[in-house]
Amino acid sequence: MRINKVLQSLSLSVAGLAMPVLALANDITTKYNLRTPASGMAESLYSLHNWLMIVCVVIFVVVFGVMFYSIYAHRKSKGHQPATFHESTTMEIAWTVVPFLIVVVIGVYATPIVMAQKDTTNADITIKATGYQWKWGYDYLKGEGQGISFLSTLSTPYEQRINQQPKTLNYLSEVDNPVVVPVGKKIRVVTTANDVIHAWMVPAFGVKQDAIPGFVRDTWFKADRIGTFNGHCAELCGKDHAFMPIVVKVVSAEDYTKWVAEQKKKLAANAAPAQLAQAK
Repeated sequence: MRINKVLQSLSLSVAGLAMPVLALANDITTKYNLRTPASGMAESLYSLHNWLMIVCVVIFVVVFGVMFYSIYAHRKSKGHQPATFHESTTMEIAWTVVPFLIVVVIGVYATPIVMAQKDTTNADITIKATGYQWKWGYDYLKGEGQGISFLSTLSTPYEQRINQQPKTLNYLSEVDNPVVVPVGKKIRVVTTANDVIHAWMVPAFGVKQDAIPGFVRDTWFKADRIGTFNGHCAELCGKDHAFMPIVVKVVSAEDYTKWVAEQKKKLAANAAPAQLAQAK
């Protein structure tokens, strides 16, 4: 019995040591904080988030600190009598001016970031992302890769979804055709939808834009490092909402040029039979 307990303790210890390794290997499901920024915009949003968190914590500590101190230090059991004054002009001015100044400071810091988020001009590449139930369609509209078009669907095996196979670290976050973009280039993403409202979101880039049927919205990002980055539809869009992930593969300029050439060869090969059929 004692040996079993020792073995159980060792197993738990090994599992505990393994969790940080798994967390480092998987940037999708094992972190409680925001994703590691992979663009300048995401870095700005991350800094803004941390700064606002500090402000909120300070306000929380001050307000509740004063409240609980007042309750404890002026409790009836110590013989304190309730205050007899009805109002305090000084206090009313203070709790009006101080929050106003806090909001102004936050606005001054946040406004340039919000404005930069909306600046989709001078993009190197423009990609249209169309939401479907339940997949994404991508069309490269402008820049290197113009004319490339494909659908991107979930590639997680169905057996994993019904618990007949062990789930991998990329469970529900892998697709058959990822979006491929070059590093260091401004990518404009034009969003729309074919059926219901979707939302194109990649946290590592600080990007989230609704995709609305009949409307065209846009956003942008510029990845500053090579890698594969994951996102999901961020708008409840039906029963398979959880099964339409987004994968963006950021590559070097040389590898992107090679990928474009390969995709255009595939498109040409697929178009040839259709052209022959029309000729007949």
